[in-house]
Order: sequence, then structure tokens, then C-alpha cells
Amino acid sequence: MTQNSEAAAGKGLAGTTAVVTGASRGFGFAIATALVAAGAGVVGVGRDAARLAAAAERLGTGFVPVVGDAADPELPGKLLAEHRPDLVVLNAGAIPEMRPVHEHSWETFGLPWETDVRQAFNWCGEALRAPLAPGSTVVAVSSMAALRGGSPLSGGYAGAKATVRFIASYAAQESERAGLGVRFLTLMPNLTAATELGRVGVTGYAERQGVPVADFLAGRGAELQPEQVAEAVLGLWAGGEASGSVFTVVAEGVEVLG
Repeated sequence: MTQNSEAAAGKGLAGTTAVVTGASRGFGFAIATALVAAGAGVVGVGRDAARLAAAAERLGTGFVPVVGDAADPELPGKLLAEHRPDLVVLNAGAIPEMRPVHEHSWETFGLPWETDVRQAFNWCGEALRAPLAPGSTVVAVSSMAALRGGSPLSGGYAGAKATVRFIASYAAQESERAGLGVRFLTLMPNLTAATELGRVGVTGYAERQGVPVADFLAGRGAELQPEQVAEAVLGLWAGGEASGSVFTVVAEGVEVLG
């Protein structure tokens, strides 16, 4: 067991319930795996029934698959009322289409807004309206693309991820104003080829630079792994960071933004 897993267990993660969106692959599956290993019951949301079934087979009875679109405005109210989670991880996100801005249609440019931003808006809003129980935590997964001058091949992706951060911050303020005791945190992982979404980005930018993918990755240094993102989520659950806090995660570790 890692240090963050031990800390999460020490806080009482065992026996709690977590909802993880985008749970069938990439960061989401790694987060669900780590939570189940720490003793939480995980409600895993995803659109791909076959992938969710495979995840459930691997994770066992601690994982309850729910086939659905995380951006569906009706889904948060249903799942939060039914499961009353202690932790919600908003990880689902659209895979952007990689092309220069002038080759996007508005539909392809706005795809991350229709998925990532809608998800954050709907789930954070419902967490406040329900509300979740005092002591609950919502982690919105954003991206470091929102910090580095954007992502010029992925349409509205970087702007959408910045807005995810803003929504979590706004929700944190409303939780404090109402005395709800619900924490809203933002986690911003670095680009990595270790996920399906990340591989699309890495391939696109390697092609733009005219270099092989291996050379592009070598120039970026150590590569973030999904398991490290999962450990970061466990650390946020176990830690005492203030609601509204924002964190980056790279291969070298987690840092809080000032």
C-alpha cells in the first residue's frame, strides 16, 4: 500500500462510497481501481457498456457499473440521491479532434465544452443542491493544458478545462457561503501518452513538430502514469486542503497552485 493509500484508509475511506465518471479507461479506471483497493465502494460511470463490464469483472463487487453519459443533466441528481457518495471524481472527458483552429467546425471545436464543461456544471450544481453530506469531497479533473498557453490543435479543450477549474472554484465558494461543508477541489494532470486521450494529443503534436512520437516524449521527460493520478486523488481525499484548492500532477508529484 502506498503512502496516499494508507492515508486514505486512515481517514476512513473503507466503507465509503465514491462516484467516478469516465471509469472504464485511463485515469478513471486507475482511480476506481485505487479506491476499490482502499476499501471504497465505487459507482463507475461510462458510456461504453462493454468496457464498463470489463472493469467490473476486474474490480469485483466493489465496483458498480452505470452506463450513462456523464454530461447528461439528469444523471447527477439520480446517482447522488441513490448512492449519497462521500467522494465524487469528475474525470470523464471528450477526446478532442486534433486539427488547427481554421480546420475545426464549431461542433468539433466545442466538443470538450459539451462534455467536460457540462459535466462539471451539472455535477457541481447538483452536489450543492442535494446537497452532499458535510465532509464530502468533489474532485474535478482538469488539465495542465489550461495553464500553458492553451492547446492549439485541440479546439476548445484548454479553454474547457480552464472553465472546469472555474466551476469547481465557484462551487467551493457557494458551499462555504451556505455552510455545507462540501469540498470542491481541482486536479490538473499533465499530458501523457499513457491514456487514450493523451495519446491522441501526443501524436498530434509530434506530427505538428515533424518528429517521431518517441522523440517528442523523450523531450518531455518522465511520463505521468494513470496510477499516479489515482494516488493524487487518494491524497486529496485524505488531506486537509481547503475547498477551492487547485493541484497539478506530473510524474514527479503533486503541487498546489498558489
